[in-house]
Amino acid sequence: MCGRFAITLPDDAMARAFAARPANDLPPHPRYNICPTQSIASVISREGVRHLGPMRWGFLPHWYKHESDGPLLINARAETIASKPAFREAARSRRCLIPASGFYEWTKDAAGNRLPWYISPTKSGLLAFAGVWQVWEREGQRHVTCAIVTCAANHSMASIHHRMPVVLAAGDWALWLGEKGHGAARLMQPAPEDALTFYRVNTRVNSNRAEGPELIEPLA
Repeated sequence: MCGRFAITLPDDAMARAFAARPANDLPPHPRYNICPTQSIASVISREGVRHLGPMRWGFLPHWYKHESDGPLLINARAETIASKPAFREAARSRRCLIPASGFYEWTKDAAGNRLPWYISPTKSGLLAFAGVWQVWEREGQRHVTCAIVTCAANHSMASIHHRMPVVLAAGDWALWLGEKGHGAARLMQPAPEDALTFYRVNTRVNSNRAEGPELIEPLA
């Protein structure tokens, strides 16, 4: 799964990386501890033009009567995304890219304490998670919401967690966004073994209130 992540690039750098038009109401950056239900940056494509704009992390199906009407859907499993009622239409026609500098996963020690790890690109750069999105409107409220697509972990990541976000290579962004026709389903695979690196970080990140660059510094 993916339950926390970081994005440290400024808006203009993200816009350049994705060749996208940035919105005026993007969430502030840098952010080192992004949590579910917060506003995040996301890339969509409309008529061949990419847009970088805000979305609520936590997909709201159209039948939810209010935001807490069901489970908090922050992730969509690649294996079932095409058949689950919540996600199947979005998987066909509303796919997005979610920029990240890295993400967190946790292991436990013998005493059951949660030990955080930070996972980032092996080569300096930007991650693009595969995502799906949905506009939810109810009683005057309107949210553009999204979920991160996850798959089985590759061999390296499996030592930390059995799931991982689908990380898309730059050459696959257009296909995922629907700019190159059909075939996006084949992209929902684990990242190559050498694509990501990970290391232990301070347990301060266990709190959803923690923030700051020290959260992604390796433990001494």
